[in-house]
Amino acid sequence: MRNFNEVLSVGEGFVEAEGMVSYEALVDACLPHGVMPAVVPQLKTITLGGALAGVGIESSSHRYGLVHDTVLGADVLLGDGRIVTCSRDNEHADLFFGFPNSYGTLGYALRVKAQTIPVKPYVRLSHLPFKDPVLYFRELERHLNSRSVDFIDGTVFGPGEMVITLGHFTDTAPYTSDYTFENIYYRSIREKREDYLTVKDYIWRWDTDWFWCSKNVFAQQPLIRRFLYGKERLGSRTYTKIMRWNSRVGVTKKLERVLGLHSESIIQDVDIPIARASEFLDFYARNIALWPQWVCPIGFDAQKSGSFSLYPMRHDWYVNFGFWDVKRTREAHPPGHFNRMIERKVTELGGIKSLYSDSFFPQPEFESLYGGETYRGLKARYDPAGAFPGLYAKCVLRE
Repeated sequence: MRNFNEVLSVGEGFVEAEGMVSYEALVDACLPHGVMPAVVPQLKTITLGGALAGVGIESSSHRYGLVHDTVLGADVLLGDGRIVTCSRDNEHADLFFGFPNSYGTLGYALRVKAQTIPVKPYVRLSHLPFKDPVLYFRELERHLNSRSVDFIDGTVFGPGEMVITLGHFTDTAPYTSDYTFENIYYRSIREKREDYLTVKDYIWRWDTDWFWCSKNVFAQQPLIRRFLYGKERLGSRTYTKIMRWNSRVGVTKKLERVLGLHSESIIQDVDIPIARASEFLDFYARNIALWPQWVCPIGFDAQKSGSFSLYPMRHDWYVNFGFWDVKRTREAHPPGHFNRMIERKVTELGGIKSLYSDSFFPQPEFESLYGGETYRGLKARYDPAGAFPGLYAKCVLRE
C-alpha cells in the first residue's frame, strides 16, 4: 500500500488522492490552488486513508466535523482483492458509513475524494484566558453557536488555567510568528493575546513540538534543540522514530525500575458532549492530571445525511480532549488501570473515544459502543473470509 501516495487532482471544492498520501503532501498540493482540506489532522505524517479509517480532527472540526465527515467517496481494496467504490448514496453506502473507525479491518482506502475549503494567506489568532471550567465551556459554546470564526481549539494548562484560541482567516498581517524552530507554539498561548501565522504555519503549528510531547525527547532544551535536532529534524517524523526505538529498547522502562516507579502510557482522544465537558475535566484533574491538555470542539453538518455506524455521535456539539503522556506512580496498579478508568468515565458521560491507542473494554461493552451488529453485517459482506482481523481483536486485543 505504501506506493499509493500521490495527489491525483485538486478540483472545485475537492481534492482527490491515494490513500497513503501524507497530509503534508496533500496540503502542499492544495495551497497553490488557494484551498486546504476541510479538516487537516495536526501531524504531517498522518495519511488521508489513515485519517478516514481512524478518526481525524482539528480546529476546523466545529464547522466541518471529523475527517470522515468531509469525505465524498472512496475506492476500497477488500480482503479478497475486489475494489469497490463507496459513497453516501450508492450501493456501497453501508461501507461508506462503516469504513470510518474500522482501522483496516474491512479494507484499505486506495483513493479518497475529500472536501476542500478556500483559504486566505494568514490566520489571526486570539488567545482568551479563563480560570473557571464552567465559564470556559460556556464561553466556548457561545463562540460555537455564533459560527463567526474559522478555527477554534483550546489548551488546558491546569484546572485553573484554560485558554480558548480563535482563528480568523485574513488577507493581511502586521507580522507573522515563526514556531518552526527556536520558538515553541504552545508556550506562546500563555504569553500572547494575539498572534498571526501564515496559513501553512497555522496548519502545522502543532507538528514542530508534537503539541508539547517533544519535551519527552529533550527537544525543548535550547541547546539540544538547536545543535542536536536543528530545524530540519524537529517534528512528528523524528519524534515517532525516537519513541518507537525507545519502545523496542526499553530505556525508559529500565530507568523507571531503577527509580522505583510504575508507569502507564495514557495516550487518548475522547469526545464528550459539551454539556458534560466540565465534569470530564474535573474527573481528569482529580485522577489523571497530566498537563497540558488539548481541547477541540466538534460540530455536525445537518445538511449531510446519514450517520457513521462505527463511530456514532449525536447531532450536537462535542468537545475532544487530547492527552498524551505517561502516568507514573509509586504504587503498582493492574495493567490499563488509568486508561480503563477513563473509558468508564467517557461512557458514563455519553461520550466516545478514538481507538488508535490502548483500549481495555470488555467485548460486550465494546460492541455496544462501536457498532456491534452493524459491524458484523459489514464484515460478512465485505470480508466474509476473514482476511483481516476483527475490530475488537485489532484495537483491544492487539492481535
